[in-house]
Amino acid sequence: MSAFGKSLTAVAAAAALVAVTGVGAASAQGPWAAPADAKKTTNPVKGIGNAKKSVETNCASCHGAGGRGDGPAAAALPPPKPANWTAEAVQKQTDGEIFWKISNGRGAMPPWKHLPEKERWELVNFIRSLKKK
Repeated sequence: MSAFGKSLTAVAAAAALVAVTGVGAASAQGPWAAPADAKKTTNPVKGIGNAKKSVETNCASCHGAGGRGDGPAAAALPPPKPANWTAEAVQKQTDGEIFWKISNGRGAMPPWKHLPEKERWELVNFIRSLKKK
């Protein structure tokens, strides 16, 4: 399947998830905080591996190609909107917090536990690479 087809599939999946689960409950939950044990989890992986390709396939439709939360599906999602990975609010989180959020999802953000653990850690490293300088 082409990258465009995969992006369309991801957009459709996100829309279906929103329709089925509703995001009103997610926005009523308040700030999205990872559990204390997740905050302390250290990243065992170096480098980004194939994370850029994984982002293009799985994340860009909502988070955008540059990770700023401005993907084509983002406008259709109710609050909370996709995170801007370049923002200080994301970058100040620990690797463990970001990994936990990728793995577990919330509201319109689907859980990505089906991705191999190493790939999820590489996604964390990719998000770190977007830090504003």
